[in-house]
Amino acid sequence: MVYTPPEYRKKGYASACVAGLSQTLLGEGYKFCFLFTDLSNPTSNKIYQKIGYQPVADWNNYSFSD
Repeated sequence: MVYTPPEYRKKGYASACVAGLSQTLLGEGYKFCFLFTDLSNPTSNKIYQKIGYQPVADWNNYSFSD
């Protein structure tokens, strides 16, 4: 989960953290890395696309109970 407190937003901290972690994983030999994001959050979606992530699929989660 990525969360930036309001007073630290729009300074690039989240972008730097996600990009840095992604680069570290790929540098250590991982073939790919992925993340899940809420489609209704345009801010995070824009950040992730800006650093190179691309939308691949929509995901739905269902739970059933008796």
